Amino acid sequence: MKYKLAMASDHAGYELKLQLIDYLKEKGHVIEDFGTYSTESSDYPDFAHPMAIAVETGKADFGISLCGSGNGINMTANKHQEIRSALCWIPELASLARLHNNANVCALPARFISFYLAKEIVDAFLSTDFEGGRHIARVNKMKLS
Repeated sequence: MKYKLAMASDHAGYELKLQLIDYLKEKGHVIEDFGTYSTESSDYPDFAHPMAIAVETGKADFGISLCGSGNGINMTANKHQEIRSALCWIPELASLARLHNNANVCALPARFISFYLAKEIVDAFLSTDFEGGRHIARVNKMKLS
């Protein structure tokens, strides 16, 4: 399946993000890059919020975000009510985040994974469907109201 993907990174994730963009475009996905656009020091919230808004509003099917540890950009995206961002450093976590938690953003720790592993993680995330069933009530309880 081909998706419209919103992507964001800070300076630490910039180079890996560019590699992933090329890879995902080759697979037929449409990418909107919300920045950053260089390796110059930057603040991940400046890019995470617009990426999250694109996913929340349906302008993108999923988000993929990167920062050094993956934590900051993940935490920022999760400030949005309709975002379920999962920090994934192995493919199994990405699959489970989709399968059980209906994650709509995959956050990657750019300083700790290779491009090869990043591709495996993103492929697992995008190829796994939400299982539904007993997980629906749990996911619904994530919302504040």
